[in-house]
Amino acid sequence: MGFVKAMDDLPWILKVILALPGLDLVWAIYRIVKGVVKGNTVTLIAGIVWLLVGGWTIFWLADLIFTILNKPLLFAD
Repeated sequence: MGFVKAMDDLPWILKVILALPGLDLVWAIYRIVKGVVKGNTVTLIAGIVWLLVGGWTIFWLADLIFTILNKPLLFAD
């Protein structure tokens, strides 16, 4: 749970930077870890999908928009 808390406690600007293309893979790993820790299958599967295709598809844009609006990441419950 330490990784999830550390990511949740990051400053807003750092979260925005990590949502940029290529760096967005960090949020994919966040989803995977959070899915495992909370036992949430949807979050775990979303993290795996994000890891495989998120960095070079439109998924990074969703993370960027949600982060800028200071909303929880999509499928990271």
